[in-house]
Amino acid sequence: MTTKTPQDDSFPQLASLYVGDLAPEVNEALLFEFFKDSGAISSIRVCRDSLTRRSLGYAYVNFHNRADAERALNTLNNTPISGKVCRIMWSQRDPSARKSSVGNIFIKNLDPEITTQELYDTFSAFGNILSCKVATTKDGRSKGFGFVHFEKQEDADKAIETVDQKILGKMQVNVLKFVSKKEREKAKENVWCNVYVNNLPSELTEQELEDLFKPFGNITSCKIMTSSDGVSREFGFVNFEDHDSAVNAVESLNGTDVGGKALFCGRAMKKSEREQVLKNKFESIKRERLNKFQGSNLFIKNIEDHITEDDLTKEFEGFGEIKSVKIMTDANGQSKGFGFLCFSTPDEAQNAIIEMNKGDRILPGCTKPLFVTLHEPKEVRLQKLAQAQMLRNKGMPRGPMPGAPYGNYYPPGVAPGGAPPMYYYGQPPVMQRPMGAGMPTPGMPTPGMPGPGFSQGYPEGFVMGGMPPHQQIAPSQPEPQPEPQPEPTPQQPASALGITLASLKELPENKQRLAIGEKLYIQIQKHEPNLTGKITGMLLQSNWSIEELFDLLVHEEKLVERINEAVSVLNPTPEADE
Repeated sequence: MTTKTPQDDSFPQLASLYVGDLAPEVNEALLFEFFKDSGAISSIRVCRDSLTRRSLGYAYVNFHNRADAERALNTLNNTPISGKVCRIMWSQRDPSARKSSVGNIFIKNLDPEITTQELYDTFSAFGNILSCKVATTKDGRSKGFGFVHFEKQEDADKAIETVDQKILGKMQVNVLKFVSKKEREKAKENVWCNVYVNNLPSELTEQELEDLFKPFGNITSCKIMTSSDGVSREFGFVNFEDHDSAVNAVESLNGTDVGGKALFCGRAMKKSEREQVLKNKFESIKRERLNKFQGSNLFIKNIEDHITEDDLTKEFEGFGEIKSVKIMTDANGQSKGFGFLCFSTPDEAQNAIIEMNKGDRILPGCTKPLFVTLHEPKEVRLQKLAQAQMLRNKGMPRGPMPGAPYGNYYPPGVAPGGAPPMYYYGQPPVMQRPMGAGMPTPGMPTPGMPGPGFSQGYPEGFVMGGMPPHQQIAPSQPEPQPEPQPEPTPQQPASALGITLASLKELPENKQRLAIGEKLYIQIQKHEPNLTGKITGMLLQSNWSIEELFDLLVHEEKLVERINEAVSVLNPTPEADE
């Protein structure tokens, strides 16, 4: 199987590959092992969610030269990584080109036994294929349709003309020009003929339903849905010959009284369409409600179990007119320790916040004061968390992610397509070379990449993953004699940690916390993978000394205790507040 390299101007970054359909556990180290035999790799980046750091299922692999990237594409495309077949294509940074339907075809009624590789082999005879995919379920079973994206539209037209209505595998396939979901939804609005009718009288027959709709046009079918024992489910469908007749029927009969019940008539929709319509409707109502009470709705925390909504009303009614009050409870009716209270005006709400947070104002019979602030929608809170994460990440040096020493480093002046540098907490420092002299050449390893006779540039004495650092000795220099190191005691397992307190103190003061932070990140990730970055940042931003932080590395039980304390702060619960 050979894939030609696109030669037009829309593919300027010819050494960058997109790798999609990845399993969640695939990381940079695993991808390096997968691609390393194809040629010299410049960088690898698995794209992750900015908050949870979970993989988004795709990555970018950047090679030093085009020939190596093309070799990887030709030999590794549609092969499994961690048990899931990957999809490799040239990285396309222009979103308009990626989203364009030019050259893209849709194949339906596919034999479930046909794989992506077999689909690729079938259609590669018609031209250069940029991307090919058989849609599958979560457990890897074919959904019966797929997509092939050709470099040229004429190749796609030739494939449609040749393969449409032909037998592929054991089934006759339909090959069509790809139409985006947005375009399909727009087209449906002007061509639908099927009417959904709900709230029917249980005694109404299909003949009576057809007679009701017949004045509006020719009907091709009419059906009332029934249960297994033949009892009407009180809804059905009426299909007209043309769109205008269906529209007239809906406009005329929707809301009319039939047998003492008001009919509902509308366009028949799939379940996914109905869910989307309802979702949009509820979101619109939610936005209106939020805008109406913007600045007037309060969030109240530290509500003890015996406090009722009437108690909150009595406590806050002195600040203004209360529109609503609600204490959140679980399925058993037990208070969750927080609630909401809405005033009629923002001024009243602001006054309540000032007064309730002034001093230690404790409700009768309670042990702690209420925490009162303005309520923020979940979307706003997530946005603030993302902004805070970005601010923390801006100060982090470039380098590989913990446990993945092959990705996310770029030589000065080089910006590989498809993989902008990623910064986030816990990255070890990487020495950057000055511009000009010492720039990497194709086929040679770059800083941050392993290679013969190359050190990754960590500060002297800093050890990654417990492995001894590779000393770089110039031929003209005498080999330095290692200084005697005290034997690690069980309380200070240097070989296991990959770092010692002595080596930490040899680093510049501004590098010490960064070095120990990288090790803390790895240890914390074992216990709280979703909050690793936040907890590490909390520990490093504390006033603890380097000795105290190192003590957490040595004694895991102390670290677990600090992790639990951080989790209780980040995810407060009624139990944690008591």
